[in-house]
Amino acid sequence: MMKIPQHVAIILDGNGRWAKSKGMPRNYGHRSGAKNVEKICDIAGHMGIKYLTVYAFSTENWSRPQSEVDELMRLLGSYMKTCQKTAKKNNMRVRVLGDITRLTPQLQEQIRELEEVSSQYDGFNFQIALNYGSRDEMLRAMKKMYADIEAGRITKEEMTEETFSGYLDTTGIPDPDLLIRTSGEQRLSNYLLWQLAYSEFYFTDVLWPDFDEEELIKAVEAYNNRERRFGGLS
Repeated sequence: MMKIPQHVAIILDGNGRWAKSKGMPRNYGHRSGAKNVEKICDIAGHMGIKYLTVYAFSTENWSRPQSEVDELMRLLGSYMKTCQKTAKKNNMRVRVLGDITRLTPQLQEQIRELEEVSSQYDGFNFQIALNYGSRDEMLRAMKKMYADIEAGRITKEEMTEETFSGYLDTTGIPDPDLLIRTSGEQRLSNYLLWQLAYSEFYFTDVLWPDFDEEELIKAVEAYNNRERRFGGLS
């Protein structure tokens, strides 16, 4: 019997190359990739995965051409509008990781509303990393923790790994069991660096818009074929 990981994190890579291979602009790939996120959410939930976290927009993505960034923001705004219906249909709680203060006020409000409305659902947990970078997340966490130390809310002696984890964007969410990155790249790209300390990694050449149920099963099978060890090397 195949063991299903509780939490799967995915780096959604290859939208632009997928579009180029079809003679289409990059934004066509991003739209297709967004549609695939909904499909994989549904598939993951039916497989028994409890948490799915996707890397949608990194802190480094702001350096892309302005036209591409603008299209990604429009795409995210459109997704937030439809995601409330998807969340209700799938009993899905949605949380956004990252610093949303750089986003437009309208998008920030859409995010807050989506998180509030979906907080009542408990069937599946979907996290979207948006304007997210792991180093930025840890810096923000340290600043919040330092402020609490200065205010006397915690002491230096109370600073543990568990305490620090509570200041991260993922507080209350278990660390990923499995990380998947599509498109053949084999790097973490500043994604969940703290949380992936003991995760299994799976890299595939498949571009994100082509990543389907069969590919997700392959990733889970590879996860099952590895012997999980903790507490050291052997």
